Amino acid sequence: MASVNGAPPSLPKKRRIGVMTSGGDAPGMNGAVRAVVRMSIAKGCEAYGIYEGYQGLVDGGNLIKQMQWADVRGWLSEGGTLIGTARCMAFMRRDGRLKAAKNMIMNGIDALIICGGDGSLTGADTFRKEWGGLLRELVQNNELTAEQIEPFKHLNIVGLVGSIDNDMSSTDATIGCYSSLGRICEAVDYIDATAFSHQRAFVIEVMGRHCGWLALMAGVSTGADFVFIPEKPPGENWETEMCDIISKHRKLGKRKTIVIVAEGAHDLSLNKVTPTKVKDLLSNKLGLDTRITTLGHVQRGGNACAYDRMLSTLQGVEAVEAVLEATPETPTPVICIIENKIVRKPLMKAVEDTHAVAKAIEAKDFQRAMELRDAEFAEYHSAYMTTTATDQPQMRLSKEKQMRIGIIHVGAPAGGMNSATRAAVAYCLTRGHTPVAIHNGFPGLCRHHDDKPLGSVRELNWLDVEGWISKGGSEIGTNRGLPSEDIAQTAFCFGKYQIDALFIIGGFEAFTAVSELRKARGQYPSFRIPVTVLPATISNNVPGTEYSVGSDTCLNALVSYCDAIKQSASASRRRVFVVETQGGKSGYIATIGGLSIGATAVYTPEEGIGIKMLARDIEHLRTSFAKDQGQTRAGKLILRNEHASSTYTTEVIANMIREEAKGRFESRFAIPGHVQQGGTPSPMDRVRAVRLAVKCITFLESYAGSSGEEVAADEKSMSVIGIRGAKVMFGAMERLEREETDWKDRRPKDESWVQLKAIVDTLSGRPKPEDCCETCGKTK
Repeated sequence: MASVNGAPPSLPKKRRIGVMTSGGDAPGMNGAVRAVVRMSIAKGCEAYGIYEGYQGLVDGGNLIKQMQWADVRGWLSEGGTLIGTARCMAFMRRDGRLKAAKNMIMNGIDALIICGGDGSLTGADTFRKEWGGLLRELVQNNELTAEQIEPFKHLNIVGLVGSIDNDMSSTDATIGCYSSLGRICEAVDYIDATAFSHQRAFVIEVMGRHCGWLALMAGVSTGADFVFIPEKPPGENWETEMCDIISKHRKLGKRKTIVIVAEGAHDLSLNKVTPTKVKDLLSNKLGLDTRITTLGHVQRGGNACAYDRMLSTLQGVEAVEAVLEATPETPTPVICIIENKIVRKPLMKAVEDTHAVAKAIEAKDFQRAMELRDAEFAEYHSAYMTTTATDQPQMRLSKEKQMRIGIIHVGAPAGGMNSATRAAVAYCLTRGHTPVAIHNGFPGLCRHHDDKPLGSVRELNWLDVEGWISKGGSEIGTNRGLPSEDIAQTAFCFGKYQIDALFIIGGFEAFTAVSELRKARGQYPSFRIPVTVLPATISNNVPGTEYSVGSDTCLNALVSYCDAIKQSASASRRRVFVVETQGGKSGYIATIGGLSIGATAVYTPEEGIGIKMLARDIEHLRTSFAKDQGQTRAGKLILRNEHASSTYTTEVIANMIREEAKGRFESRFAIPGHVQQGGTPSPMDRVRAVRLAVKCITFLESYAGSSGEEVAADEKSMSVIGIRGAKVMFGAMERLEREETDWKDRRPKDESWVQLKAIVDTLSGRPKPEDCCETCGKTK
């Protein structure tokens, strides 16, 4: 029977899920749309793109289009939103929402996934609440019949937060915020060089009307001298306070000054703090040659960083799952991330808490405003305040609680090692501890500790480390050597230099080093001190944590490399690149890299590589290229971990593909190598290094005054700090060694990211083994 007014007479056989982007654009939105479209199709549903945000929903017509698998190819690397966004006044009125409801029913859509800010998501929830009334009104107006609306009685809405400001409560990060932070840090790093050269001061204005996340994180990750944020204005005499801090820094020998101002910054009386006002103070009161830089929409543009690609993809997948699991009674969810865990939260509670921040600021209840932000925000603010000005008498510990804390880097270099060291040194100095750098790892300690004129064991002051926040590599040197190479000499040096606690930054070698120190405690009393490991390795293979400092920097380097490679592959259209990743015997980098670039296949040590697997993948490539004739963005990438197989090397796989392609497409291999280790640390690695380093020193100083026997009796006195699920925690070494470590393959027994490989395969369309012929690899 034909439909009336163009609307379908009944619910389509396949569930239809609409996806739209709304509000300000944010890097990563395209990744979310891609994930929603492909996951919907993979789950047996149909996906519809709603172009130009709510305007497209109101206007309908060709602004609501069914999207196919190939339509979103290559979208992960694109900035902005390819389905558009627009301010829509019509949707704010009921008659506009009435048109939107009719357009959804006419297209058979009964679920909507929206990526936008709090205003966009509030509008979506209002739409859902009014849905029943809107349908009844459409029937009363004779625009639709009761039979037509019957299958669409319930509307499911799922929210994804796309916002560079990271201004939504209930989530640690919003899609786009780390990409935007990356733009800011890159700009400040450039400005840093010219400021240093001319001994200038720079006042930098960043976005953030009601939220100071960008300004605060930029301050943490660039080592800014002062930061202004809406949630926590400076004190009544902020002009004097700021000038005093900057003046002290200058007297210590600092040549440059950076002040970061959020666009919504104000004082305690809500009087706006403008960049011009700050500039005039620095120029007139301190006599500094001061410049203003307003970054503007540079912060919003560009492609997404690795984290935002991963976040948008995982949240898009979770949004489709939430749609399919929803019942009419399910409250509208918003997909969030807490530490390292994707979670669903009630949308309106998140929106209410977000609006409550602005209300608290208006009421001058700044303590409440800080409480309404997530706990991570307050921790970062505390870490920044503690490490930006080390001369804070009120924070200094009594003499008997002050310690000599050794700081050592162990293993391969990783982005963020210097950031962590800088934060640890600054915190130590603030608290009255003596930070002692042990240069070039344990071999440096044993062989060069008493070299003349300068040994490898050196006390650090603030100016030594002040400029380290954005430096890659290891400024104090790192080494893979372990204490067991000369355990007696290591113990001797600990005693000689009176090391009261040890802060180790590094990867699996650092973990192994602490294991050796723990086992030698019985023989060597100088090891009966608190020790903590901050995991820092691109491989992310340290037991006790799901995140290691340096892994995000590595992923960004790999993604940039792969974007360039994929551009080459796509230009020739019929080309496959097999790219080799680092990561030791952990497939983390290959898997998350594959998720972030849209790899066709990922090969990891955990799964290995077999001839049947290669046969299936080659057949999949044949099929894909046969369908891709004449299409753009048709280049393909395969990521292979360096230790995925000793037989099927990167070059061998590329050659096998070339041979089996029979001239129908080409194959090349590429090895980025140590490019993945080097470069400037990413903002995420910088800010997390600072936060975790401060936590580590706080942990170590909790043992101040304890005897060696008391310390040794506490199993947690040697621990690894880690992010696990939604929590940051310290894991006792003895338990981690015994229960969670795969010593043979140098990785945790249970790797949380392994489950993500299935998502990589699903979104690439890679066939499952059970769906293919064992002999030829063709799909059954």
